[in-house]
Amino acid sequence: MTETPENTTPPHRRTSVVGNLVRGALIGAVETVPGVSGGTVALVVGIYHQIIDSASAVISAFRKLVTGPDRKAGFTAELARVHWRVVMPVAIGMLLAVFTVAGPMADAMENHPVTMRGLFFGMVLASVAVPARMMLEDLTFRRVQHEILGKDSTHIRLRPWHLALGVVAAVGIFFLVSLPPTDVEPSPLVLIPAAAVAISALVLPGLSGSFLLLTFGLYEPTLRAVDERDFGYLGIFFVGAVLGMIVVVKVLKWLLEHYHTLTLAVLTGVMIGGLRTLWPWQDEARNLFLPDTSGEAWSVAGLALLGFAVVIALVIIDARMVRRQRAEQLAQLRRTQRGLSS
Repeated sequence: MTETPENTTPPHRRTSVVGNLVRGALIGAVETVPGVSGGTVALVVGIYHQIIDSASAVISAFRKLVTGPDRKAGFTAELARVHWRVVMPVAIGMLLAVFTVAGPMADAMENHPVTMRGLFFGMVLASVAVPARMMLEDLTFRRVQHEILGKDSTHIRLRPWHLALGVVAAVGIFFLVSLPPTDVEPSPLVLIPAAAVAISALVLPGLSGSFLLLTFGLYEPTLRAVDERDFGYLGIFFVGAVLGMIVVVKVLKWLLEHYHTLTLAVLTGVMIGGLRTLWPWQDEARNLFLPDTSGEAWSVAGLALLGFAVVIALVIIDARMVRRQRAEQLAQLRRTQRGLSS
């Protein structure tokens, strides 16, 4: 059954151009790290909703330009909704950061695979808390909303089939990423859908685009293409990213609005199942094994804990901000209801 969408978007904060350049650089830098979501950073620094709203407006603008009815007026009206003062500096900062960080990240992954997978494993493990927390907090928020409005809230709860589908997603992804890697070079048929899915991570804080590329086996090739300015590869990747923005992002946004709990349960399962890719100790055929008790194993475990702690710190900051915003929304709703009843 379709879940009733609620207006839970907080008011946009004021930002400066220089500040947005820095915000973009932070988002771009963390997007090269599997396990750290650029969407989470965008949410923490207060520009997530401006970016998503702007992306949606740009997509709608080109759709109206193609389909009409009043193409020019519709196109102009939609572009007027874009937060250009936020989007342009953020985009420039992201590009500068990605082209700066990609090379060192690719070298580290190639030369120290066990160590880097350990670091990323800890980061992604902590990131699983983001969609799970969003799911539970949204249910609580909507229950309180209904109670304030005098509506029945008993139907707003986590159901067994939500959990079942999350488990199915986790098991399916686990076995999918267990398949031995192939030696086939990345082709447009692989790159375009992978880029489309990876760009969808911008919609959901907690889901890392780099993590998805790592799951597809395209993380190192993509970073290497960025570092070496392989514009043929990057051009194909860009086509997939644009298609993802047009199709996947719109679909995910619709799912989050109409099937919020179910979508987050499935995405939580996807992240849990994908952790298999990041287990530090595996051979080239992706067979897993336990580490020995050498010093390297302890250093990898320490890095995993460090990565876990860094992401958990972001998760805590994010959770506090969301709780504060939603408390303000509920307080406003109570004041409105009291005004209507007096």
